Amino acid sequence: MLLFVKEMDEIFAEEILSWKYEAPYDFYNNEYSVDAVRELLSRSYSAVLDDQDEVFGFFCIGESAQVPIGAGFGAYSEDFIDVGFGMNPVFTGKGLGLSFLTFILQQISNVYGATPIRLTVAEFNSRAIHLYEKLGFVREMEFSHGDIVFMTMVKHTG
Repeated sequence: MLLFVKEMDEIFAEEILSWKYEAPYDFYNNEYSVDAVRELLSRSYSAVLDDQDEVFGFFCIGESAQVPIGAGFGAYSEDFIDVGFGMNPVFTGKGLGLSFLTFILQQISNVYGATPIRLTVAEFNSRAIHLYEKLGFVREMEFSHGDIVFMTMVKHTG
């Protein structure tokens, strides 16, 4: 599987905002709005396309990758590159997550070198947590927002 990074544009953003995941992953569904498109076009997001020019997923870095409520719990107080990502739901559950995330981590490494990486995941998403642990991420801390428990996980590189 060949993947390529492309600058996020309005067409990619609108497609990503239309994605619908099956329960329990419907937690990750987005609502289309002008603000949501503006967020995806904020330069912290990149589209990931496959060799058929289909949007395979996306990733973001920095504050856009953080769950805003987490700052109040001290979840983002250290020097890490925060990363967030999403995979097109037509590709989920097919064993492609490892290749997808490895590709994203390589892109980040190409730009930021050996800077440690942090991600935030909903605790119920055991499928994703298992993948992250396979790639060397370790659980760091938890915080809650309503009924949802979030977990930060970190990977020390280099």
